[in-house]
Amino acid sequence: MSTPLDRGPFFHGTVAYLKVGDLLTPGRRSNYRPDVVMNHIYFTALADGAGLAAEIAAELAGGAATPRVYTVEPTGAFEDDPNVTDKKFPGNPTRSYRSSEPLRIVGEVTEWSRLTPEQLQAWRQRLSVLRTIERGEIIN
Repeated sequence: MSTPLDRGPFFHGTVAYLKVGDLLTPGRRSNYRPDVVMNHIYFTALADGAGLAAEIAAELAGGAATPRVYTVEPTGAFEDDPNVTDKKFPGNPTRSYRSSEPLRIVGEVTEWSRLTPEQLQAWRQRLSVLRTIERGEIIN
């Protein structure tokens, strides 16, 4: 893996309740394809991007889960997330990354741009389609 130039800060969105010092590790099932165990842990340099991921994770968990955004620190090498960079967007405008090494929780973010009810409904529809089409493949 090559190290991108982005220096952060970095964020991870999830529904998990975590504490400062906890480690996020690969090896969990994908939110988007539950049949896929992920070889990487994903993060972004955009708090709102992590907020979107957290809200999608809450939606996929049935909507009762609490979306959470954490400030994270990579413990090893990381690379641009190939699931969005160049495959879907030229370059890395989403500032999305992945690592096969753990991410350390260094804080929690309590404010980000929340989805409106209309945006949440649009994501519900996108996710239901994503799970049924080949284009929803994850580069693992």
